[in-house]
Amino acid sequence: MMLSIRQQPFRAAVLVLVWGWLLFLVLAPNLLVVGTSVMTRNPGTFISMPLNLDAYRQLFNPLYLEVFIHSLYMAAMTTLVCLLIGYPFAWALSRVEKRRQMLLIFLLIVPFWTNSLVRTYALKLILATNGLLNQGLMSLGIIDEPAQLLYTEGAVIVGLVYLLLPFMILPLYSVFDDLRQDVLLASHDLGAGRFATFKNVIVPLTLPGVLAGVMLVLLPAMGLFFVPDILGGSRNLLVGNVIKNQFLDARNWPFGAAASIMLTVAMALLMFAHRLSKRRLGEEGA
Repeated sequence: MMLSIRQQPFRAAVLVLVWGWLLFLVLAPNLLVVGTSVMTRNPGTFISMPLNLDAYRQLFNPLYLEVFIHSLYMAAMTTLVCLLIGYPFAWALSRVEKRRQMLLIFLLIVPFWTNSLVRTYALKLILATNGLLNQGLMSLGIIDEPAQLLYTEGAVIVGLVYLLLPFMILPLYSVFDDLRQDVLLASHDLGAGRFATFKNVIVPLTLPGVLAGVMLVLLPAMGLFFVPDILGGSRNLLVGNVIKNQFLDARNWPFGAAASIMLTVAMALLMFAHRLSKRRLGEEGA
């Protein structure tokens, strides 16, 4: 009883800290963005009355719509490449002994100790016309002159994959690590081959991890504006570049806020799909 009484102040402090964080650093900024998106652009004060939906209508402007579609394509390609690399990597990672798992996970997260902007500039040095990759290919006789690798769509995708691949691998590793081996053995005992087991057992059981990885890669890939700035030039813009330019250059805060809300809504839809898949998986398991 005494222990419970002594724990009450600590519990109250934790609740105040958590709710204060959510209210002032999550809810309040998002409400400010929502409020800004329905206000009128003002060159002097950035925003002013009256309230309107002009910023949301501007999202359907063919010029910006083309950028959004291209950005979605780039993010989808990045997510697909991360999934194709991350899925077998996470499966292999879950099957090695625990000591090696810890070492491989450590090596996977070591790059996070370095600023992502610095790593992107390092990648630029590798992909440059006189960079390490071109020099290596020329020294091996594969190419006769430097290839145009930098400032291309492929360079942006490579940069995004390089930065976001761990966010795909870690949730996949989590579901593979929880995958029960007796379920796989039962599938084999019932006459299912490797492909049938993969299609009907492994894929459904690992779908929540796939959706979690997609959620952690797809939307951030659309918002990492510094990657196309450094690796892609002006022809490979993402939604993040549009938002940055609207806030810092064009000074069109309502439109920048509306584009930000569009990404937030997309993230909410992905989170809903992830939760729905886990619920259906739980119902099927029951």
